[in-house]
Amino acid sequence: MNKIPMTVEGADSLRAELDHLKKVDRPRIVAAIAEARAHGDLKENAEYHAAREQQSFAEGRVQEIEGKLGHVQIIDVTKIPEGDKVIFGSTVNIINMETDETVSYKIVGDDESDVKANKISYQSPIARALIAKEIGDIVVVKTPSGDIEYEIDDVKHL
Repeated sequence: MNKIPMTVEGADSLRAELDHLKKVDRPRIVAAIAEARAHGDLKENAEYHAAREQQSFAEGRVQEIEGKLGHVQIIDVTKIPEGDKVIFGSTVNIINMETDETVSYKIVGDDESDVKANKISYQSPIARALIAKEIGDIVVVKTPSGDIEYEIDDVKHL
């Protein structure tokens, strides 16, 4: 299986979620199942079925996270010497050539992407247009509403 690129922060976040699922959610769900079992007939016990459904979801998420962490390639961009080239993990300031609007994006893995926090997946159209380009380059991003030109203003390894 291919390695999944991820920043240090993204891997730490997944590990924290896994830890929470194992140490907090699992015991809470097991206790809820035990309590629901104590109520008697399991066929018509909605609490029991709800707790089992929660358990199923939590165990599925544990397996999913463990699978991802098993195939992750953690890239610590702060250990890479800064240059003018856009790479995975770098924070890029770009200027919309039409509106002169400046926006900053951090290029991250799929599981870490959050547009509201200006973190975009390396597989997104804008990130694919930016990666391997340098400060001063003009990139064209194809969008459903047409092509948009951006100039790369700055690249930082934060």
